[in-house]
Amino acid sequence: MYMADTNPYEPNLIADIARERKIPLKFLENILLELKKAGILDSKKGKGGGYYFKIPPTEVSLARIIRLIDGPISMLSCVSLYFYQQCENCNEEVCGLQKTMIEVRDATLAILENKSVADISTAMKGGSTVYSSSVKP
Repeated sequence: MYMADTNPYEPNLIADIARERKIPLKFLENILLELKKAGILDSKKGKGGGYYFKIPPTEVSLARIIRLIDGPISMLSCVSLYFYQQCENCNEEVCGLQKTMIEVRDATLAILENKSVADISTAMKGGSTVYSSSVKP
């Protein structure tokens, strides 16, 4: 969000981001490296260097970021689109919980895939709200 708030295409020093957002430096370094490996960010070394967006923040969905940093979005591995694993001792053909959790996954994805890093940055600055339902976080 810090990088989207500043000029997203100009290098940002890791130390500046960590200080401004109160994020441990090593933790932030790992996140930025993962985002670079995924092609979301790029970096420049040397004087005036740092990390910057390789693609527009408006094109980076929250679902993509969450999957890169935290892994599956679904609550159960048996309904995950990218990290599927069958549950132990489960018959998926008759599992009522699985059917419900697929609905939960799909509803969650409908929100996260349609919200970008830029959307969250705007909301944090007092722009349009991120939550469109009457349910409060």
